[in-house]
Formats: sequence, structure tokens, C-alpha cells
Amino acid sequence: MRATFDRDTHTAESRRQLRRELRCRRRALGAREQRQAAEALCYRLRRLPEVKRARRVALYLPNDGEIDPQPLIPWLRRRGARVYLPVLKPLSDNALWFVHYRRDTPMQRNRFGIPEPEARHGAHRARRQPAWTLDLILLPLVGFDAKGNRLGMGGGFYDRSLAFTRRTGPRPTLIGLAHECQRVERLPAAAWDVPLDAIVSDRRTVRP
Repeated sequence: MRATFDRDTHTAESRRQLRRELRCRRRALGAREQRQAAEALCYRLRRLPEVKRARRVALYLPNDGEIDPQPLIPWLRRRGARVYLPVLKPLSDNALWFVHYRRDTPMQRNRFGIPEPEARHGAHRARRQPAWTLDLILLPLVGFDAKGNRLGMGGGFYDRSLAFTRRTGPRPTLIGLAHECQRVERLPAAAWDVPLDAIVSDRRTVRP
């Protein structure tokens, strides 16, 4: 049975409970299921016009059972696109910058133990890009519904880093990614949620 989130009982605690449940769902997927989901996801992404025309694309390395967008990387590079990864911004509260990711990019683990490009010093520092210069950002979700509402990890990293997209001016296309098992029947949007242009799972594409 799909989880339902009622607006009248929508609280911070209920969001935390749902977040825990959905993270458990995705972590319960086996290696074969994860691989099949990643292949199905990337097949869907390659068919989207926003992905086909993008030349600067940010995605993420999966963690905690997140659906894996990495099979998309060779296809993007063959089309001449540059791939970027999010990096935790030092001396800043829950914010990200985006760093050009190549096969030889030195990596390090951030404070959450997630690999990210080493881009604070020297030549690698020049690879950093502000989010507004990108064409497309693929971001991980914890949950979503059929109307395009979404639930993140709760840290506010993407919401804070992409808050500028609420204003007029250059902005990247934002597409959230998730396993189909992370879909719920109803998920109210929080006031701070940055709206997405689409959500893609291994089984469907949702356009708010």
C-alpha cells in the first residue's frame, strides 16, 4: 500500500517518519534491482528533450540507496556535454557548488562520507561553477507524488543552493530522480521546496 500524507496532519515529525520509511525502501533494494532501476532511469532520461540539449549537466554519485544516474555519464560525454558533481561549500551553511567531473578528477570524502571532487585548491578550484551557469541539474529525492511534490533529505542543501531559481533570470532545468518505490500517493509541498521541472523514476516521468 502506498503511503498517504494528509495536509491536516502534516508536521515536521510526520515528514521525518516518512523520510525514514522511504529511505528504508530504497536501501532494501538488492544490487540487481538497483542496476536494473538505474538502466531504466537513464533510458527515460535520454529521451527527454531537456537532457538531449543540455551541455552542462550536474548529477550526483548515489548514496544511501539512491537511484544511480552514473550510466548516463558516457552518453553525455559522447554528446559533448560536460558533467558536474555537487560539492559541499566550505564555510557556508548547507550550500553547494558544482565541479567539473572528469575520469581523472581527484576525489575525497566529505563530512557525510560521500565521495566528491577535490576542488578547493590549485587547478581543480577553477572547475567550480555556480548553479546558474548549468543547463541541467539532476538531484536525488527521498520521495515524490504524482503531482510532482517531492521530499528531500531534510538538510536543505539543494533548496538553499537553488533558491535563486524562484527569481527571474538564467536558471538550469531541475529534474528530481528516485526509485519508483519512493512514490507516495500524496505529499504536500513545503514552503521552502524549490519547484522542479520534472521527476523521473525507473517507471515514470512526472511533470508538475
